[in-house]
Amino acid sequence: MNAVMKNELIRTDEEGYLIDPGEWSESVAHQLAQTEQLQLEEDHWQVIRFMRSYYDDHQVAADARFVVRHLADACGYGKDAKRRLFQLFPYGYVKQACKIAGMKRPRAWSTG
Repeated sequence: MNAVMKNELIRTDEEGYLIDPGEWSESVAHQLAQTEQLQLEEDHWQVIRFMRSYYDDHQVAADARFVVRHLADACGYGKDAKRRLFQLFPYGYVKQACKIAGMKRPRAWSTG
């Protein structure tokens, strides 16, 4: 499946995930967020930037527990970090956060 978003051809799979995470940009993230009916705010970007950095370092999408730890420590959410992650991405980490951050759908994960 391909989608044209603001004159950019974005190659996605049948579920809307990028086929090539290297094609991700902030503009692409905004467009993918619109398909998920999300307005990206600073906390969304904290998660997305962490995920992109983790991907650059490890060549794999960050497990949600690493993102929760980032929200807890670096963003100051402490014990509320998991709840905050699911406030930001109410339909799940895999369904929304991974998609908007430009990750391929993690096949081993079944839930957000």
